Amino acid sequence: MDMKTVRQTAREKLKGFCRVCSECNGKACAGEVPGMGGLGTAASFKSNLAALAAFRLNMRTLHGAKNPNTTYQLFGQELATPILAAPITGNVYNMGGALNEAEWAQVIIQGCLAAGALGCTGDGADPVMYNSGVDAIIQAQGRGIPFIKPREQEEVFNYLRRAEEAGVLAVGMDIDGAGLVTMALKGQPVGPKTAEEMQAIISSTSLPFIIKGIMTVDEAEIAIEVGAAAIVVSNHGGRVLDHTPGTAEILSEIVAAVNGRIPVLVDGGVRSGTDVLKMLALGAEAVLIGRPFIIAAYGGGAEGVSLALNRMTAELKQAMILTGCATLEDINMEVLL
Repeated sequence: MDMKTVRQTAREKLKGFCRVCSECNGKACAGEVPGMGGLGTAASFKSNLAALAAFRLNMRTLHGAKNPNTTYQLFGQELATPILAAPITGNVYNMGGALNEAEWAQVIIQGCLAAGALGCTGDGADPVMYNSGVDAIIQAQGRGIPFIKPREQEEVFNYLRRAEEAGVLAVGMDIDGAGLVTMALKGQPVGPKTAEEMQAIISSTSLPFIIKGIMTVDEAEIAIEVGAAAIVVSNHGGRVLDHTPGTAEILSEIVAAVNGRIPVLVDGGVRSGTDVLKMLALGAEAVLIGRPFIIAAYGGGAEGVSLALNRMTAELKQAMILTGCATLEDINMEVLL
């Protein structure tokens, strides 16, 4: 199996939902929500890519970083790479349904494990989406992170109990899903949370809790105050609000404000190992990736996901060699021009 074959197969299985463009830039699928595109003009989707593209790299080759180490520790779990699969659901209405939710979750979790990484699972309008993800993580001995949508409080507590019983590594909430059109269409209310509501949720569980969807310094501070174990800088892939900045634009400012108190992760527009290097140079500890793994999963199953992950990690290593970074800790703003 190679990535060319994976992409050809994915194009067939995702027909009508994703064109598997040579450049995944949001232009062809603008406004296709449900679907793979960004809301409205897809300005936020495009901003994620433009923000990353604006950074250039300082090439350095007079050094001893000959065999870079990409090992990363998250909540006590040693990973071979700082690349995680982002939480995604909605296979029927976003991706055409060639994979059902249970198959999707298994493919992502097992594909990530095979590459020494971690997969995240998501939540959606049908409870089977969240439960399928948790079931897949159970089969992986808890090595995965389920994310819960910002549902009504009692529902969130119920979903948390399910995660605890499953023995997962950590749990999260993609608060950036607060305005999801697809959830509203299916009669599943989601919305923003007050600081008090988030504190009540986090204090109710012993699991490390990740808040995904932080886009401002003030909300990063709130996340720390309410007890988050980590945050993900994310605009939900540009799918919920038109005209937000790209995540790479505001990442370093948020990292500076957090100042090492909790891990800062990021997603948005990452398409290669070089993009991963840029995000790490801007201060992120790890990167979550969505659309490329959708193509990999639909085009090659778990093997496709593993192939894509290994390829990106190899690209990251090559970029580290050419910027003089022997370890992830060596990657800093000096890498960027």
